Amino acid sequence: MDKTRAKVVKKASNFILLLLLAFITVIIWGVDRSELALFVGSVLTVIGIALFAQWSILSNITSGLILFFNHSVKLDDTINVIDKDFNIEGRVSDIGLFFVILKTKEGDIISIPSNVFIQKMIKKKPKG
Repeated sequence: MDKTRAKVVKKASNFILLLLLAFITVIIWGVDRSELALFVGSVLTVIGIALFAQWSILSNITSGLILFFNHSVKLDDTINVIDKDFNIEGRVSDIGLFFVILKTKEGDIISIPSNVFIQKMIKKKPKG
């Protein structure tokens, strides 16, 4: 299996395990089926208030999802982030909800917030 596919499969399996754990927790807490909608609504309300309290968190999550599903940059691509003050060149080692992690030729690890990364011009180096 390709290394990048293994990372995606690992993230998906972790998400499925988290959903399973949440389901088991709901059963342990004894939430009835009739109260399930109220319980889920309450949890989503608390999460929504926490996210809207920090707009940067919400924008990073949205940007991270856009990068993961609909951006030309994929894992293990070598890219150059073009900025007027500081250009960064490195290999994309991880695309998360909050950060894009680049590893430079020197071995440095650079994390760029997803909402900043999506606003920058990216030059993708050809493989090979």
